[in-house]
Amino acid sequence: MNKYIRALVVIPTGLLKTCCLKLFHPKKFKGVQFAQISPHTEITLDKGILRIGNGFKMRDGAKIRVRKNAELIFGKNVSVSSNNIIACREKIEIGDNVQFSPNVQIYDHDHDFRAEGGISAGKYKTNPIKIGNNVWIGANSIILCGTTIGDNCVIGAGSVVKGDYPSESVIIQKRLTELKG
Repeated sequence: MNKYIRALVVIPTGLLKTCCLKLFHPKKFKGVQFAQISPHTEITLDKGILRIGNGFKMRDGAKIRVRKNAELIFGKNVSVSSNNIIACREKIEIGDNVQFSPNVQIYDHDHDFRAEGGISAGKYKTNPIKIGNNVWIGANSIILCGTTIGDNCVIGAGSVVKGDYPSESVIIQKRLTELKG
């Protein structure tokens, strides 16, 4: 779609969604009014805190979920791409100039399957996530709880990321393929 036609749709939609967030969650939402947010997105703010910086963009199918007592912070010029899922139950901090490719998923929690009643008990183990500035995250990547990614990093497509990664890292997940012949 032509970028000017897209702007005619996503800027008013972003204005409407951010105004609704401010209206219904005045103490829990802080952000710019002129974010570019597609009409086919979901932002769920369930008694958590959401902050978005200038230049925020959110494409079709993306979902942001901030649960009770959780905090999700987006820096400036963050681009959430198509079909991304960011689910926050404790704290996720995303720095400035971060680009998400399609289908990226970020979870700061795991189901606590050892809890009485198992997964159906709805218990979670949480651990914060911090993503630095100028980070590019490749398509179909998953970032798990307890992860810290430094500034100026690249995460290769299809990676499952958990742990601490210093600035200037290129993070790829090698896959072994056995050829029979």
